[in-house]
Amino acid sequence: MKRIKTIIQGAAGRDFHNFNTLYRDNETYEVVAFTAAQIPGIDDRAYPAVLAGKLYPKGIQIHAEKDLEKLIEKHQVDEVVYSYSDVRHEYVMHWASRIIGAGAHFKLVGGRDTMIKSSKPVVAVCAVRTGAGKSQTTRRVAELLKAAGKKVVAVRHPMPYGDLSKQICQRFGTIADLKKHKCTIEEMEEYEPHIARGQVIYAGVDYEKILREAEKEADVVLWDGGNNDLPFYKPDVYITVADPLRAGNELSYYPGETNFRMADVIVLNKIDSASSEQIQAVRLSAEKYNPKAMVIDAASPISVDDPAKIRGKRVLVIEDGPTCTHGEMKYGAGVVAARKFGAAEMVDPRPYAVGSIAETFRIYPEIGSLLPAMGYGDQQMKDLEATITKAKVDAVIIATPIDLGRVIKITKPHVRVQYDLQEIGQPTPEDALAPILEGGKKRKK
Repeated sequence: MKRIKTIIQGAAGRDFHNFNTLYRDNETYEVVAFTAAQIPGIDDRAYPAVLAGKLYPKGIQIHAEKDLEKLIEKHQVDEVVYSYSDVRHEYVMHWASRIIGAGAHFKLVGGRDTMIKSSKPVVAVCAVRTGAGKSQTTRRVAELLKAAGKKVVAVRHPMPYGDLSKQICQRFGTIADLKKHKCTIEEMEEYEPHIARGQVIYAGVDYEKILREAEKEADVVLWDGGNNDLPFYKPDVYITVADPLRAGNELSYYPGETNFRMADVIVLNKIDSASSEQIQAVRLSAEKYNPKAMVIDAASPISVDDPAKIRGKRVLVIEDGPTCTHGEMKYGAGVVAARKFGAAEMVDPRPYAVGSIAETFRIYPEIGSLLPAMGYGDQQMKDLEATITKAKVDAVIIATPIDLGRVIKITKPHVRVQYDLQEIGQPTPEDALAPILEGGKKRKK
């Protein structure tokens, strides 16, 4: 039988998981290449043989996405599997048109065959967009489960930006593990908050292997989603965080709309900063497109460790990188803190941007006058540090989930912004977690 020649179009995450669950050791298909986008520096490497399986003893080459149409022609590709997240529906269909125009089929895969089943209860926290508030929701869920006496082990959506053969299954239990695994800033932003709360978190590339390791030490597995991707594990409680500051995005981004439609629970976050019209728009979307979902109203109030460093000062605001780049947020918790605590001016970082940071502003010109905390490698971390050092400001506001001053040198006075989920009224997250809190049994579906 002629094997179906396939390219998996991805961004170092969902693409590898789709391959592992659907294509590895599957003789119906011949995966001739991966392509990579969104994240700098992840193309021009290979998916290694140790992960690729018996059909690919030399591994599978990863190419830049810009070469996709050339690869279709070169390999006479039959189909391309689109496998990354947080993009407009229109963007997905433009790629579909290009791929079909190049002579191949365009394919999306669903959750039924890619969500791995666990022997332990699984709570999944996903979102309609990057920056909706997954992190604080995940922390709140973990707190409630631990308060009920459950041993919680988190598993984070993949961010394997280094040597894939060394990132197959990673366990993080201490801050030292971050250095051991040579984590980027983006990885640390997701892992460190769990570690700081005494919680183990796993990540990597092979999520079947990761799940089986996590199950050995967990009463409950907590899926900590990335971007607006679907969970890799079949959830017993499926939580999706919606963002009224970007009302309408719950129906216009892939695959966030799928999360919105599939959720058992929709957390309507940021109601302390969104307008009543924005909040009502998302509420109406939930009523129309997922009427069975429990809707929890929530806020994400912010605090800083020293407001006096902000008041009346010219400040540089550093926000979470992915939220401001492909997440397209015009501002985040750092900007809110600058306004709330009386900064005299938010200084535009673009005149001071160095190297890859300047390139980030070129690729994402809509970022504006805030600094995304980009750190996808040693050089980019150095460029971020140099940009902060050059900026002519009185103080720096750091709104990243980690203590940025721990990983790069910041010589200027600086403050950290903290934010946690605060549910408003009823129902509550405890109500959402009732199937697990009440005896810890898996829900029958």
